[in-house]
Amino acid sequence: MNFVSKIISPAFFALAAISVLAVQPAQAQSAADTSFFVTSNGVGNGGNLGGLAGADNQCQTLAQAAGAGANASGVKVWRAYLSTQAADGKPAVNARDRIGKGPWKNAKGAVVAKDVAELHGTNALTKQSALSEKGEVINGRGDTPNRHDVLTGSQPDGTAFAAGEDRTCKNWTSSTQGAAMLGHIDRIGLRDDDASKSWNSSHPSRGPDGGCSQADLKSTGGDGLMYCFAAN
Repeated sequence: MNFVSKIISPAFFALAAISVLAVQPAQAQSAADTSFFVTSNGVGNGGNLGGLAGADNQCQTLAQAAGAGANASGVKVWRAYLSTQAADGKPAVNARDRIGKGPWKNAKGAVVAKDVAELHGTNALTKQSALSEKGEVINGRGDTPNRHDVLTGSQPDGTAFAAGEDRTCKNWTSSTQGAAMLGHIDRIGLRDDDASKSWNSSHPSRGPDGGCSQADLKSTGGDGLMYCFAAN
């Protein structure tokens, strides 16, 4: 037995070492394949995200920190799922037009939608699939704190609201007055209706500071979080 052990042990440890090395690239590949996530944290200034550019930068920064900033094809272009309204001579921007063609996978490799049409139709977004860039579930209704409100500024089909009544915290530049249309990450609200279950267009923000402060967003069960999609 001692002789057999001397033969087997080195082979066993060699195989174990190979197994460990084989697992590491698979983990890295999983992160690189991520093409959708909910931000684990917001910009922190209510509805003032620094415009679309600031929101996109938040997505890009978090993706890179999680190892999802690039894949074998090169650097990924990450975009926040946000619409803006026509203002100051500039046309509206639709969230659905900013995020590429799909398909989109979460940090666990699950496909949440194969294309833009499915994303705005029967998608696979739930509390368990709308994960952060770290692969973590976001607190929802019933959790403490509730963080299920997500900034979108969008109608259910992913298009912008008409100019007039603010639904984008002044195109993501206000942390005081205004309102932002919010979705529910966990697809749960106060009622059993389509709006409460909407991932992208549930209700506008509100609160004592005017509707767009960080405190206002937290008061209805949010934290200034966003959806991020790899557009390429």
